[in-house]
This record gives sequence, structure tokens and C-alpha cells, in this order.
Amino acid sequence: MDHRFITTAFELPGYKIASTLGLVRGIIVRSRSVVGNFGASIQSIFGGNITIYTDLCERSRREAYDLMSAHAESLGANGVIGVRYDATELAPGITEVLCYGTAVLVQNA
Repeated sequence: MDHRFITTAFELPGYKIASTLGLVRGIIVRSRSVVGNFGASIQSIFGGNITIYTDLCERSRREAYDLMSAHAESLGANGVIGVRYDATELAPGITEVLCYGTAVLVQNA
């Protein structure tokens, strides 16, 4: 997978989308640990960026992205257009992170 061809846009300037291969997605479901919640509570006392949650969110998004990329590769794609993220709280402390887009075959223009 060429990560230059994974984009939120619907076209790739200088390249041609030869075909679309369908919807691809990566889904991660995460929960916060008791230790993580305690650490975040301490950080929130001082204000500012709560790095424990920032790191958890970034890791979740990266893993969802990697799963989406792998799904696209399994279809024979070398790119994904229209990439989006979505997150839903399934229960208190349990969140789903979804990364999705359209798998495509990209060629030089």
C-alpha cells in the first residue's frame, strides 16, 4: 500500500483512479483502564492536555487506519480515497473508532 495514495480527498492530482474496489474499514474498540483513568484524573487537576487520553486516542486511530489499509490491500487496492474517522461511545468508558474510505487502484495519469 502506498500511503501517499491514502487521502481524505476524492481525487489524486497527477494520478488517475483506474477503478474503485469498494468500501474498506478498520474498527477498534477500546476501553480505558482503571490505572489510565486515575492518571488522567491527576492530569486534569493541573489542566491542559491530558496526555494519557491523547495517546490512547492516537493509538486507536492509528490501529483503525492500519486495519483499513490492510483491508484495502486484501482487495488488491494501492490507495484509499474519501478517508474518514468516526468514534462512538458504546458504553461508559468503551469507545469504537472507525476509519473508512473507498479502496481504489491508482495509476499514473
